[in-house]
Amino acid sequence: MVFASCVRQPQKISYSGITQGSYFSITYYDEDGRTFEDEIDSIFKEVDNSVSLWNENSIIRKVNRNEDVVVNQIFKDNFEWARKASEFSDGAFDATIGPLVSAWGFHYKKQLEMTSEMVDSIRQLVDYHKIEIIDDKVVKANPNMTLDFNAVAQGYTTDLIGKFLESQDIKNYLVDVGGEILARGTKPNGEKWTIGIEKPAENYDSERSVQIKINLKDKGIVTSGNYRKYIEKDGIRYSHSIDPKTGYPVEQNLLSATVIADNASWADCLATICMIVGKEKASKLLADQDGIEAYFIFVDENGTLQTEWFR
Repeated sequence: MVFASCVRQPQKISYSGITQGSYFSITYYDEDGRTFEDEIDSIFKEVDNSVSLWNENSIIRKVNRNEDVVVNQIFKDNFEWARKASEFSDGAFDATIGPLVSAWGFHYKKQLEMTSEMVDSIRQLVDYHKIEIIDDKVVKANPNMTLDFNAVAQGYTTDLIGKFLESQDIKNYLVDVGGEILARGTKPNGEKWTIGIEKPAENYDSERSVQIKINLKDKGIVTSGNYRKYIEKDGIRYSHSIDPKTGYPVEQNLLSATVIADNASWADCLATICMIVGKEKASKLLADQDGIEAYFIFVDENGTLQTEWFR
């Protein structure tokens, strides 16, 4: 008598689209070939309704307008990640940066005619120590303070989708939300996931090209750069990375910072911190973190493009 056994092969499931003003791409392997498009869409919608600055009815927009609103767990999670990043970076990361970001023209409003007096005045509204959550409500020291979770929300969304997939017993997946990536497990043949790090472009609409490819397993990876997100006025480019301590867009030779961490939320925060403080200070800060890697692309004193790994 011959017994035949049927070994099910994991099926590759891919799902992509547009969300949070950017793209998303999700790939996972499942023996049952299940699709979770509706559930994933619901996660995107819930995050959008909680912390999106582009959704006029989101919780964060209501908080910024000083409406009486109870915050949910998604809002509180983003608030806590931002607070952790602020304390870690001694205020280089600050989610109360909103008024400055808006004034410089990086939100939905037009750029103001910024003067040093205006910068100094608006900067008084930026201080993460002066805002907290009490009994599920945001309490501000000054009602004109506003929050901006853009430096963590997409990484957090990536992690949230990863947690959902794991709740469905999906162990091998790659989630990419606007470049904030979480890789878990491997492909069926045991290969790690391959991630490309973009080469800095000359303009925001320049063709994309890959600087380097790396293999990843059980890590989050996020790249932050100033070469696509900027405003231009009178021939001068202003970086979207604003230093909360000065109130001005940063000026430095670091073009992009890619951070690898245990999750995408923290990688997102750290990548933003790197772009604000610069390569030298970032290296010192990251040295205190276990299991963190970073890949810096910068211009040296001769104007030559250089790269450096921090491990």
